[in-house]
Amino acid sequence: MAENLASMKCEPCKGGIPPLKGDRLKTLHEQVNEWSLAGEHHLERTFEFSTFKDAIAFVTKLAMLAEENGHHPCIQIDYKKVKVVFFTHKIDGLHEADFIMAAKTDKLNL
Repeated sequence: MAENLASMKCEPCKGGIPPLKGDRLKTLHEQVNEWSLAGEHHLERTFEFSTFKDAIAFVTKLAMLAEENGHHPCIQIDYKKVKVVFFTHKIDGLHEADFIMAAKTDKLNL
């Protein structure tokens, strides 16, 4: 199922809608279940790498992906670990675009 999300086009949220909750949120989260769902507010995942250079290469690929899709994560680099957080600032919560970007990010790490 995550493959389906990863192939979807990310449509950035323009605001004015409520963040995802309930069954729709649960259904989308099941498709990217390696990501933690924090308080129905954001998705987060920590990726681990063999070297600092590999971690930075991943961050570079993620930055390019974010630019291509117009949806940018919060990124924290800690030596060989990279923590990625997605949520939609305009609605202060989760939007379908966050799940699409999580699935696309997973594919970068293959």
